[in-house]
Amino acid sequence: MKLCGLIVRVFIAWMVAWSMMPEERSAAATPAGRASIELVQEAYEYGGPPRRQEAPDTSIPPSNQPLGPEELQRAEALLPLLEGKQEFWAIGEFVHLGRPAVPVLTKALSMPSPRIRYNAIETLQMIKDPSAVPALIRLAQEPAEMPRIREHALRVAVRLDARATTPAIEAMAKDQESAVRKVAAFEARYVRQKAVVPVLIGMIGDAERFVAVTAVQSLWILTRHESELHDWDTSTQQDREAWAKEWVEWWNTERDTFQFPDPKKPRDPLQ
Repeated sequence: MKLCGLIVRVFIAWMVAWSMMPEERSAAATPAGRASIELVQEAYEYGGPPRRQEAPDTSIPPSNQPLGPEELQRAEALLPLLEGKQEFWAIGEFVHLGRPAVPVLTKALSMPSPRIRYNAIETLQMIKDPSAVPALIRLAQEPAEMPRIREHALRVAVRLDARATTPAIEAMAKDQESAVRKVAAFEARYVRQKAVVPVLIGMIGDAERFVAVTAVQSLWILTRHESELHDWDTSTQQDREAWAKEWVEWWNTERDTFQFPDPKKPRDPLQ
């Protein structure tokens, strides 16, 4: 019992000491006659921290000069490196070589490795040379190619020269792969040519609902035609085929005089 009472008294004394204010604990812990040490931050001598120095722009613009024999050989050697640990470096080298390297880079679109073909498309998008569009269109229309590579080839071709992609969209709208048909329906909204309107109308009756809905959305964006309201999300193919006739009738009436409305500009979030 005495031992228990002693433990209780020690515990109470410890709690009382701990409940003291920080200054009191500091003073109690500092022996008499010895100064306590407090860490403080000194003010900056010149009124504030030093300002961040802007790093000089040392980037080198892409070259527009034709490739010499050595540069051409070097570009050819870069093609296999578009796959593997050095692929990002190889992409950067092609971007630096610029437009003169596009004829070499398009050779990668027919190389066996899917990774090389995909990275070649990505690199052509960075170089932004419309001369690559014919090669991209051929790849997009290749039935034996992987769908994701075909889709990416069409996207990049549309962004480089949309008006040249109408034949590809017409062909891909009839493809066996539903994913390919969908990307054709989606990218058609950026092709402001009358030839794509009947293509999209024909896709309204697609067996896959998501392809048909994408086609209708592209038609709304391109034409701003206020069609009849329908429940597209729960529609059947028979429903969509019937609704497509409304678009056919409208287009037959408007085709000769139709003018594409100005594309909508993105809204300024600050307004």
